[in-house]
Amino acid sequence: MVDDGDVRAMESPAMESPEGVAAALDGTGYLPDDGIATAAFLARRMRRPLLCEGEPGTGKTALAQALASALDLRLIRLQCHEGIDAAQALYDWDFPRQLLHLRTLEAASGGTLNAEEAESSLYTSRFLLARPLLRALQESPCVLLVDEIDRADDEFEAFLLEMLSEYAVSIPEFGVVEAPEPPLVVLTSNRTREVHDALKRRCLYHWLEHPGLEREVAILRRRLPGLDARLAEQVADAVQRMRRMELLKPPGVAEALDWAQALLALGTGDLDTEVAARTLGAVLKYREDADRARAAGIV
Repeated sequence: MVDDGDVRAMESPAMESPEGVAAALDGTGYLPDDGIATAAFLARRMRRPLLCEGEPGTGKTALAQALASALDLRLIRLQCHEGIDAAQALYDWDFPRQLLHLRTLEAASGGTLNAEEAESSLYTSRFLLARPLLRALQESPCVLLVDEIDRADDEFEAFLLEMLSEYAVSIPEFGVVEAPEPPLVVLTSNRTREVHDALKRRCLYHWLEHPGLEREVAILRRRLPGLDARLAEQVADAVQRMRRMELLKPPGVAEALDWAQALLALGTGDLDTEVAARTLGAVLKYREDADRARAAGIV
């Protein structure tokens, strides 16, 4: 059953335009650009999954989290990984509890257990372990985040495509589970491999860039209220310069925030060379990258 509050959230007038979506996301602390706000608005209005690709740290996962917060909906997250299969993502049966149930029935029957009735009693919602995809169907309206779909294999991607086409699944022992209304689906990809065209056709697509200098300064100051404008600009400028280098792991917004937070913890009011060198581990995660940044005179 759909909660009236959830329905009102999905129909909120404040979200009925790209500008409204931008304002709602801004209210959660996520600062979108026009492209992100428009893509999120269209995904919600057209009830289509939104596939977000981009470098790590560009705010793909944070977008789904912010949408859930802005819409006051539950966020259900499926973290993809190599070897993930339908059972891990969809459902499983609680075998230990089923076995205990059988033993209880057998003891209560005094040895006259009806095998057919016992078997039918095993496959009920009581013993069904709902994984993220099934939960999204059962608990919709919600925001379903399928994170790093590029880490999954072709077989799982095909399964996901089928589920997103119908927003329903058939469980042989249980029956069909169908969402009362489609969840708002956000898929993310770091593009470690290409997502298949069939899935891309099912989705709306948006490529997330790293924020420009002005927007990154605004993000830093929004997320870290104690950060003054000068230090925010110094951090953002240094991070922007690092991203233009050939690094193994260019820093994302999360690393910029970590760096700024480290500087605040040290009571630093100015990002000079000495302080930057001592805190570089907050923003760069490979020795080779740190060496390149030093050689380029960034720190």
